[in-house]
Amino acid sequence: MVDGLIDAFATAQLWLFETLVQPVAFAMGLGGRLETVFAGTGWLLVGLLQMAVMLVVIGPLQRWRPVEPVTDRVAIRTDILYTLVHRLGLFRVALFFTIDPFFDHLFGLLRVAGLPTLHLEQAWAGVTDQPLPALLIYLVVFDFINYWIHRGQHHFSAWWSLHSLHHSQRQMTMWTDNRNHLLDDLIRDTLIVMAAQLIGVAPGQFVAVVAITQLSENFQHANLRLWFGPVFERLWISPRFHRVHHSIGIGHESPARHSQARAVSAAHEATGVGADGRRAGPPPAPLGLRAAAPGLPAQGRTARRDADSGSVSYSEPHEVGSVGASILGGHNFGVLLPWWDMLFGTANFELRYAATGVRDQIEPGPDGRVREYGQGFWAQQRLGLRRLLGKG
Repeated sequence: MVDGLIDAFATAQLWLFETLVQPVAFAMGLGGRLETVFAGTGWLLVGLLQMAVMLVVIGPLQRWRPVEPVTDRVAIRTDILYTLVHRLGLFRVALFFTIDPFFDHLFGLLRVAGLPTLHLEQAWAGVTDQPLPALLIYLVVFDFINYWIHRGQHHFSAWWSLHSLHHSQRQMTMWTDNRNHLLDDLIRDTLIVMAAQLIGVAPGQFVAVVAITQLSENFQHANLRLWFGPVFERLWISPRFHRVHHSIGIGHESPARHSQARAVSAAHEATGVGADGRRAGPPPAPLGLRAAAPGLPAQGRTARRDADSGSVSYSEPHEVGSVGASILGGHNFGVLLPWWDMLFGTANFELRYAATGVRDQIEPGPDGRVREYGQGFWAQQRLGLRRLLGKG
């Protein structure tokens, strides 16, 4: 079956290349780079297939069981633009002309210097070198790498200043996955490509791993009231599990502990402002009793329980997490598998569908204003750079 899918994809890639892409490549003077252009055609085909699944499968699911009504179509249209830029290969074309030559030269030098390649699929001859077992191995390995990259995005303040754009979407849908700062994408893609080179994954397997991962992420970001039950929820990441990661005050914050807690407490006592730059509040109340952000309704007034899952949700989801001392961190960093969150203590399996976004979008900072993340593509990119430079 796997071989049949590979052959079908290769046939479609060749047809698309000869019919559409190759003439454009010659017109642009890229006749000497047809091998790279052919590989790019594969990524274009993957993107088209992904968007077809999104429109035909995930879209109807969103309309069937939405978490919340769609009220901000402008924000969603911006996310659609991000998806088109990435899935149709525009971002990859930019890398092709700017970054790829550097990496080709770098890895060429490293190979000459004797850099070893692991070739994980050769671990068990006759078994792991078969298409399906090899694909499963690489899915697990790259998911482990993605977990730690994702934790880095939430751990380092400079990186979070870029990645917070992804979390700033208050109207999360299947299009939200690619809502990222381009510099954040460049850093992440660089780390993934370096790992792929060291592992020695075959190009076809790498494309399949990325395609499956991205499509699953589209599903996880969907405005969809769905979880997989107490057992399967721990085998594959559901939209509910990932929505917790995007929830205000839960997905990107962790309680301050030990020396960090003392520093936060001292800052609070001296200025009333926590070490993370936001106004500190009272200690966290128990789940379900926490007060909403200033100017927003208390959670208990609009709570309702889902008949299927038993989870609590809100007709006007403005829930925030604890407002006590906290630091960068959070929960549910896994991309495909919740195993790493379970193993490293970052899993949160609470059955809830809370409001998404970043706390500083609704809570005033030391200057008395909430943070603006921008509405359009270029405004969001510009504000991300300002946050990185400490000016936004």
